[in-house]
Amino acid sequence: MLASLEVAMFYSLVVATTLCMLLYMIWLGSKNEFIGRLATFFTIIALIADTFAIILRMITSGHPPLSNGYEFLLTFVGGILAVYLFAEFRYKLRSLGAFVMPIPCLLLMFIIMSMGPEERIAQAVPPALKSQWLTFHVITAMFAYGAFAVSFGLGIMYLLKLSKEGNGEKLSQGIVSRFPSLEVLDELAYKVVGFAFPLLTLCIITGAIWANYAWGTYWSWDPKETWSLITWIIYAGYLHARLMYGWKGKRAAWMAVFGFAAVLFTFFGVNYFLPGLHSYAQ
Repeated sequence: MLASLEVAMFYSLVVATTLCMLLYMIWLGSKNEFIGRLATFFTIIALIADTFAIILRMITSGHPPLSNGYEFLLTFVGGILAVYLFAEFRYKLRSLGAFVMPIPCLLLMFIIMSMGPEERIAQAVPPALKSQWLTFHVITAMFAYGAFAVSFGLGIMYLLKLSKEGNGEKLSQGIVSRFPSLEVLDELAYKVVGFAFPLLTLCIITGAIWANYAWGTYWSWDPKETWSLITWIIYAGYLHARLMYGWKGKRAAWMAVFGFAAVLFTFFGVNYFLPGLHSYAQ
């Protein structure tokens, strides 16, 4: 019964995420406020469905949903939805949804296309995962990665608006007319990265403590560890260049985009193409 309800929550999440993505895009072009409110409503529904799917998985499995790739992706999607909704309500930035919501939608499509029902079944926890440190490790990763997805969306919006200004086009027309100013987009991206970076740092620290518990060493240069460090260095460079050298605007936007590309490779490229100690997360 609970397993069936979890499946229903998962497909409700897929439907709600797809609808909110499409509605944000339609709203961006139509300027119909009802459609915009509907997009926000379905995003909230998606977050609720994701939360219930995670809770039901915890109940049926008897452990946090951290034992395979399907469960990690559910937490990743939840982090993106939660951070995005905070950004929309806090900064009144609904246009951001058209650039952020495709990410959880694609992650869910990846689950459907690449993972059969047998791969989504709750599994016994491997010995390496039986640690509270892993729970803290994944929770910090969930919100850090979610925030980096939002900064990616802000970076794309900045670059689009900048290109329109550079071409001399009228910004009172088209989708960029719904965007905030370049200065606001740049500052918001900085704030989001500033929020996510300490969480990523905690993610790496708790991961090292967990690794010592599981494998007897804090750092082994496993591919996942290596790419997590590369991602950390990119965002550390972003913050350092901004604070010390005044990097803003186009260069900062590109760093936000490249940083999230590193996040995705850390999450997917390592799990599916580079074998290592984290291969159980597939």
